[in-house]
Amino acid sequence: MRFILSFLALLAAGSASAERLTLDRIYDDPALAGPGVRALKVAPDGARVTFLRGREDNQFQLDLWEFNMKDKSTRRLVDSKTLVPSENLSDAEKARRERERTASLKGIISYSWSPDGKRLLVPIAGNLYLIDVAKPDAARLVASGNVTDPKISPKGKYVSFVRDQNLYVIDLATGKEKALTTDGKGTLHNGEAEFVAQEEMHQFTGYYWAPDDSAIAYRRYDEAQVPVARRFEIYADRTDVVEQRYPAAGDKNAIVGLRIVSPSTGATREVDLGPDQDIYLVRADWTADSRQLVFQRQTRDQKKLELIAVDAATLAQRVLVTETASTWTRINDDLRFLADGSGFVWASERSGRNHLYLFDMNGKVKHALTQGDWRVDNLLALDEKAGKVYFASNKDAIPDKQAYVVKLDGSTAAQPKRVTQADGWHETSFARNGEVFVDTWSDPANPPQVSIRKPDGSMVTWLQHNEVTPSHPYYKYKPDHLPTEYGTLKAKDGQTLYWSMIKPYRFDAAKKYPVYLSTYGGPGAQHVTRRWGDTFDQYMAQQGYVVFRLDNRGSSRRERVFADAIYRNLGKVEVEDQLTGIEWLGKQGFVDPKRIGVYGWSYGGFMTLRLLSQASDKIAAGVSGAPVTDWKLYDSHYTERFMDRPADNPEGYRDSTVFAHVDGLKSKLLLIHGMADDNVLFTNSTKMIDALVNRGVQFELMTYPGAKHGVSNPAQKRHVQKYIDAFFRKNLRPESE
Repeated sequence: MRFILSFLALLAAGSASAERLTLDRIYDDPALAGPGVRALKVAPDGARVTFLRGREDNQFQLDLWEFNMKDKSTRRLVDSKTLVPSENLSDAEKARRERERTASLKGIISYSWSPDGKRLLVPIAGNLYLIDVAKPDAARLVASGNVTDPKISPKGKYVSFVRDQNLYVIDLATGKEKALTTDGKGTLHNGEAEFVAQEEMHQFTGYYWAPDDSAIAYRRYDEAQVPVARRFEIYADRTDVVEQRYPAAGDKNAIVGLRIVSPSTGATREVDLGPDQDIYLVRADWTADSRQLVFQRQTRDQKKLELIAVDAATLAQRVLVTETASTWTRINDDLRFLADGSGFVWASERSGRNHLYLFDMNGKVKHALTQGDWRVDNLLALDEKAGKVYFASNKDAIPDKQAYVVKLDGSTAAQPKRVTQADGWHETSFARNGEVFVDTWSDPANPPQVSIRKPDGSMVTWLQHNEVTPSHPYYKYKPDHLPTEYGTLKAKDGQTLYWSMIKPYRFDAAKKYPVYLSTYGGPGAQHVTRRWGDTFDQYMAQQGYVVFRLDNRGSSRRERVFADAIYRNLGKVEVEDQLTGIEWLGKQGFVDPKRIGVYGWSYGGFMTLRLLSQASDKIAAGVSGAPVTDWKLYDSHYTERFMDRPADNPEGYRDSTVFAHVDGLKSKLLLIHGMADDNVLFTNSTKMIDALVNRGVQFELMTYPGAKHGVSNPAQKRHVQKYIDAFFRKNLRPESE
């Protein structure tokens, strides 16, 4: 369960004649945040930076744009509406987008560069186009028919993709299409990642090119033994009965295999994943010389993760690295092989914090690349020629994200140099060799601004300055934009908890205000960050609420002891920590402790129900969206990572349910769920409804026809936020201004 971001568009700031925010304006076009960009990429030849941008009249319809590094010009490279005027997505593509959290978007969702930087591969609505950047209007249709996961091979000889559960290649010299697998059908899939790999391992591809184009490693999985969850997807005009292979905690998973195929001959060989079939294949990659396929194998209990090298010629194997933990091991996205073949960079939490290490090709640690009482978020780039390693981290402040550089020889491991400049939050996209990067920066007072910079952080040029000038959509709202404050509290075990707060419009310390507490609370997410904020939070503060967030133990970007506190009993310490925040709020002279409300979605929905059940004397009202109510109903990989299997932790599973505590729920409740949710199944809410009815508890219910987990339909998003606003207004009765 990855963090479900708020439904709302971001805002921006500036100076203007004041106008108050409304929920209707938040959802109108153009986006209040200004022209946002996504999928930033530096072309392999360094000649341009490309990105996706929404239209002024529809921020969710994305086109492909370029910034030319030579003449510093920006232009729309590919118009998605010209390419495909009307989209008709397959069910498989809709499901994939739900996994990627891009279900609300249309047009060009992704793209990839050819290795020479002259062509782009653009999928849209099941079709696949090859585009010459010198002649973008002459797009070439190279494949059609529900094409997914397209790629240009590393040397540019082939285009590959998945269609109807089989893997295909196109030889670009001849234009000939070839099926590399033909038996994919029913429960058997080739070149795809299974449900839990997509949903919980952030693995949206199922095949991996060798750097020299000589081979493709691909996943092959059979989900025949996975139990079928028979769901009713209720739409406005119909009800679909969906039989979804959904492995809940303790159930059998798909059987996953790994094969190597030659794109030229189709010859296929099987890679031995070991005698135990009940494992997770979480990542695969190749060494720089294409001689070795490397994959990560994780045990079912997730306490051991192995990095295994396979000789591409003989299929002989050896274990390079073994990571173990008494709780769970972290899946590793930070693996980079040195071009000279002497070793690789690997991230590990063996010190209790995530850091980077340099290994030789026998799997022996040569030295640490980073070390200290802070953690590495992710590896950004490796510049072997300059002997430098770039990474993102919270080293200077837990709520911030910055880019840093250390030397490859390990001499500066404890003294990394900060590359990004302004305090706040930086999302950086480096050229693979580290010669240039694109920096997207924001803080609570400034909307996202995008610049192109040299490796030392110095400016090359603005890509999107996004200043709130009179022409900016947010210009007239800036005078009422409220600042965000930050602070810390101590958990019961002494660990530090970070919080953020927005005080109400025209704040008067002598008054007592209601509280809108937004929570997520689950692992893998950080809710308190120093970046441009949630529009709805800003709106609620302007309506007269104290808006509060707190990151409890278990949330992300912290040390392992902070994360491990939740092990085998989800909800226990998370509720303790949120109540620590609520108790602190109750002692502030400007807070009315009888008017505290809580909102959360997904894991946050679970947290809302647990908080109301265990602290109705402290919380007046709560909104629970798409909640997990019983962890036996949620998927295997996520749930067992933190809870073990139900048979091995029956007491923990009982205590972690909402139902073990629901007798204490006395506060006002609004329960919300999409009626076609294939992530947190609607059964979670129907069980909750039944429990509340049997206890005679009155509550409000809002269900959305056809809505998946994120409720991505714009009209539904607008409606749900208006409902939440009205619910808290009715039950917390903020003072009118």
